[in-house]
Amino acid sequence: MDVKNNILETIGNTPLVRLNKLTTEVPCAVYAKVESFNPGHSIKDRMGLKMVEDAIDQGLIKPGGTFIECTSGNTGMGIALASVVKGYKCIFTTSDKQSKEKIDILKAMGAEVIVCPTNVTPDDPRSYYSVAEKLSKEIPNSCWLNQYDNKSNTQAHYESTGPELWKQTEGKITHLVVGVGTGGTISGTGKYLKEQNPDVQLWGIDTYGSVFKKYKETGEFDEKEIYPYITEGIGEDILPENVDFDIIDLFEKVSDKDGAVYTRRLAKEEGLMMGYSAGSAIAGLLQLKDKLKPTDVVVVILHDHGSRYVGKVYNDDWMRERDFLDDELKVKDLLRMKSHDEFLSVDKSTKVKEALELMKSKDISQIPVMENGEVIGSVTESAVLNYILDSPMKNSDQPVSEIMGDAFPFVDNDMACRSLNRYINKDTPAVLTKDAKGDVAIITQYDILQAL
Repeated sequence: MDVKNNILETIGNTPLVRLNKLTTEVPCAVYAKVESFNPGHSIKDRMGLKMVEDAIDQGLIKPGGTFIECTSGNTGMGIALASVVKGYKCIFTTSDKQSKEKIDILKAMGAEVIVCPTNVTPDDPRSYYSVAEKLSKEIPNSCWLNQYDNKSNTQAHYESTGPELWKQTEGKITHLVVGVGTGGTISGTGKYLKEQNPDVQLWGIDTYGSVFKKYKETGEFDEKEIYPYITEGIGEDILPENVDFDIIDLFEKVSDKDGAVYTRRLAKEEGLMMGYSAGSAIAGLLQLKDKLKPTDVVVVILHDHGSRYVGKVYNDDWMRERDFLDDELKVKDLLRMKSHDEFLSVDKSTKVKEALELMKSKDISQIPVMENGEVIGSVTESAVLNYILDSPMKNSDQPVSEIMGDAFPFVDNDMACRSLNRYINKDTPAVLTKDAKGDVAIITQYDILQAL
């Protein structure tokens, strides 16, 4: 019978699928290595199994012991699969930016999960690195696998992912595009491929808030590069030993938004419902497309399945909260929909009665106040009326500088209209922005209501 002895025997030999729609701007063929076909739905099954087996073979843990690991979720799943089959327990530490789905899946596999804060330094005792190390010292018969520095991680891909890609592309692969986190995938796969053909290019996809790109280009570990980011699975605030900077040809940074947008586009346009880092890899490839020629053969690693991100990237509300939905109405759309595009303003020396006449003639309720071409304040219809009614004979001849309020806030014209509620309220009836030509424009409450 054609059967497997256990689920671990199904790891690897994942399909290579041509991308047809998302990569039309790329001048050559692009293929996706779809790692969600692994039983744990990610490429981390490969190294999770390898690290567990090597730890057992090396006598680092005895039967029935506990594997400990700091993980963003996918490595934990690979370790959990191996541990279930081989009879070991698991404790995983993870960061609070990881999706709830990942945490729940690890618990479903019988693991204990400890959630640690993201916004702390790696050596902080609260970090998920430090907590994992501490537990390994306190719990008898336990083993911290430490995927970042454990060379079994790289070796797993040298032994499996690399040979698979070389065989599947018949040795024609010229570029490998990989999101880099622990570094095992790109380093192990890349080492094998470069042994077959030294001209194969390895492109690592990084994220803003991570140290990889600058370190590769300058040799400097710059702590100023480190700040919190949303993208899961790639980028680091440390330099894992598994990242072989010598064989990686370049790093390209991708924004949180672009990674999320292209993750959703992979599902809608290619039928590939993948994880967050897959979208980052596609976005990074498109940013680098001018470096490619028609005869090249590109492979992009799609690390994991989208089911782990249904509460985040695939959730419209989550995307809207971060202004990631490109199909939403934006400020620049409001500008195009306005009935007139004339920007009306008054100088600070303009008389109050003149400002009132201008507002009446143009049927507007508010107007910016300028000085030497700069916006310095604002005047509303109600402020003018109240001022004149208070003493009509005297006040109407005073300059508007006497009654002007704060300048209307400036917003980016690429901002989602939904976010304007942070700025527009009963005291601030309008915002300012720049149009496509770079000129100042105004968006009022009336403009928004008309558009909606």
